[in-house]
Amino acid sequence: DGFEVLRRIRNFSDAYVVMLTGRTDEPDLLSALNAGADDYIAKPFRPRELRARVAAMLRRPRHEMTGPTQTVSWPAPPAAPATFMQAGVLQHNGLVLNSRTRSVAIGERNLGLTRSEFDLLHTLLRGEGAVCTRSDLVRAVRGDLYESDAYISEADERAVEVHIGNLRRKLREDPVSPRWLQTVRGVGYRLAPQRTDLQGWPGAER
Repeated sequence: DGFEVLRRIRNFSDAYVVMLTGRTDEPDLLSALNAGADDYIAKPFRPRELRARVAAMLRRPRHEMTGPTQTVSWPAPPAAPATFMQAGVLQHNGLVLNSRTRSVAIGERNLGLTRSEFDLLHTLLRGEGAVCTRSDLVRAVRGDLYESDAYISEADERAVEVHIGNLRRKLREDPVSPRWLQTVRGVGYRLAPQRTDLQGWPGAER
């Protein structure tokens, strides 16, 4: 089926994928996003909406990592701020994000994030603890941050929740005491506060 085809595509390609389907149930949406789809549009659809979503994806950076992952020498963080930016690098609680190479690492562990997962994490890190609504994050994923009147459906917001769930699994986030992503019930998500009890945790020395 289409989900299996998508999984196989993801084994060798990081190309943008939009699933256009007549299956509208939430489990199908979750299956598509978990299989690696960047977006999911149910029939009947509006051609102008499809064009707008494709155009938004194409506006997103297409930097890709090729070949084996290399160890990167990251700059040391300043003492006070929870996050910092230096030459495209953001850091928080041992996690380091490089926006120029679109890579994320926790200590020596490199995370293989999808474009949507990377864009969500980047948006939350740049927010420095401010609450990002689900609508804000939908716009970040679609690349239309400056189009406040863009249509956002419930399916779009559910897709963000799925991406956040996948991101948390890759981060190996502790649901009881998260290091990076906090849920603000009924609103959205924000960056977790800086931790002072990370001695001995992977990446804590960074």
